[in-house]
Amino acid sequence: MTSLRLFLETIRFEHTVFALPFAYLGMVLAAGGWPSLRHFFWITVAMAAARTVAFAVNRWADRVYDARNPRTAHRPIPSGRLSPRATLAYGLVAAVVLTIAAWQLNPLALKLLPGALLFLVGYSFTKRFTWLSHWVLGFTDGLAPMGAWVAVRASLFTPADRPAWLLLAAVTFWIAGFDLIYACQDTEFDRAEGLHAVPARFGNAVALRLARANHLLTVGFLAAVGRSVGLGWPYWLGLAITAGLLIYEHSLVSPTDLSRVNVAFFNVNGYIAVTLFVATLLALYAR
Repeated sequence: MTSLRLFLETIRFEHTVFALPFAYLGMVLAAGGWPSLRHFFWITVAMAAARTVAFAVNRWADRVYDARNPRTAHRPIPSGRLSPRATLAYGLVAAVVLTIAAWQLNPLALKLLPGALLFLVGYSFTKRFTWLSHWVLGFTDGLAPMGAWVAVRASLFTPADRPAWLLLAAVTFWIAGFDLIYACQDTEFDRAEGLHAVPARFGNAVALRLARANHLLTVGFLAAVGRSVGLGWPYWLGLAITAGLLIYEHSLVSPTDLSRVNVAFFNVNGYIAVTLFVATLLALYAR
């Protein structure tokens, strides 16, 4: 039980609730409202399992770097409180659960699972060779609403599936923007270790400007989602609130003051995800 508690601490399991609303966004858009209890259950299981796989591999892959970084040295693995082997074991269990969930949903979800696992496992290693890692992470997270769409509709490659692709783009740029901000904390460390990230390569000022550009694209793609589905005023109100939260988030950080990064990264993230999901659900039922 101690090992499990430490594992949940290292993957920040409590933050799964911040990631779930975007998966649910794809789910309700695909269903045109609330889906069946079966779909809701297995999508929730799949989302939690996918996030667990990604974080377990990430913490295992970065354990040596985390041990040398003062900001992360207290984490369970680098501090010696949780073994790397146990972390991978929990990640493997989560991968099995994810496979079962995909199998329970539909054949297309199961067929696409290997590609999703490739990104869930592989994104943790991209920082070793490219500063595009921020967008790889964003794309990986963007697979959540797309996967939920596939879970409900068992379809992805027809003109009617356009909202799923727009959601993928919106979440890709949303997460990439946040990750650009978060990475500014480790600029000097990444340079010293030879790790690739936009702040390490181009500096914090450039990274924050790129983060703003990414979040502008996020709002644009979310607007395209609303237009493509024909959502009403609750969605557009939610999108306006989201844009305001993004502006507020960027006001919290600057190239010389990153003291409020965690507020920007975790709190605002959660508010945005919940706001958009609730607004979308209200808009669907208001039609």
